[in-house]
Order: sequence, then C-alpha cells, then structure tokens
Amino acid sequence: MAGPDTLASLGDVMQLAFVPADFDAAVKHWTEVIGAGPFFLLPNVSLPGGRYRGGPSDPLFTMALGYWGEMQIELIRPENDAASIYRGDYGVTDVLHHVCVLVDSIAEARARCGEVGAEIIFEAPVGESGGVIYADPGTGPGTLVELLEPQAGTRELFAMMRAAAKGWDGSAPLRSLG
Repeated sequence: MAGPDTLASLGDVMQLAFVPADFDAAVKHWTEVIGAGPFFLLPNVSLPGGRYRGGPSDPLFTMALGYWGEMQIELIRPENDAASIYRGDYGVTDVLHHVCVLVDSIAEARARCGEVGAEIIFEAPVGESGGVIYADPGTGPGTLVELLEPQAGTRELFAMMRAAAKGWDGSAPLRSLG
C-alpha cells in the first residue's frame, strides 16, 4: 500500500510513454514484435496555456495510444521546437520518457508534488475541465510522472482503445480517430 503522502497515493500507473527517434519504426515494433495495439493516432495535439519550467510553452506533438493488456502505451512525436518536456534536458528518446497516473484533482496532485519535493516541469489545462502536470520526482530525465485529470470523455475514449486491444488480430495497427 502506498504511503498517504507519496505520489503513488494519487493512483496507479496506467501508461508508459516513449519519445522514439523513429516514430513509424516504434509503432511497427510495438505492434509486430510486442503485440500491443492497435494504436490510435492523435495528430498535432497542442496544450494552450502550457508552462514549461515556469515560462509559457506551446508544444505541438503527435501521439499514438494503444494497449498492451491493461497498460496503455503512448508513442510521442514532437512537431515543433517549443521549450517542452520533449526537447532539451527532458527530451530523452528511445527509453521510458514518463509514466502517467490519472487523478481526480489536479489541485491535489499539485499539492502532493509540493509535499514530496517533486518539481513541476510542465503543466497545462486540458480541455474545459481537465489538467496535466509533468513532475520530476528527483530522478531526472526519463522518469517524469504525468498526473492527468482527464477532461470529460477521456476515460471513455481510453476504455474504447482498451476494448479494441482485446482479441486484436493485428489488422489496421495504426488507426485514425477522425
């Protein structure tokens, strides 16, 4: 059981995220070698109002989300050079970039980061009702913890993706949500 004053007390890790140097090769590896998927492509995602290390940041990125059993796998391709967790000190590639925990309250997550001394590297509103924080718990690049208060509909979208992975036959490994 996680201690009451730790990041783990906010919830369980539900995602492993990677920033591959070769996005297409990574999708092929995860689907054909690992057997995760199908992956759903979300192109040109932006997070207006984002802040990287206290300054304004508007990263643009494409992501592919798929499931390996109950674990969500996220593959990220940065699409611009904005200061962000995908560039500079935190722009590690081809290794684990971050893990994600879904939280009920971004305010509670922010407070917990302060309590445990985890530095908030990036934060942004997500849609009308959500928010996201990427925190460095003190272990540096490749070990960020994403704390996501999902906007309305996100949990259902993730459930649809997880359901698509059950019994997936390998067809259409990369799918559009549009």
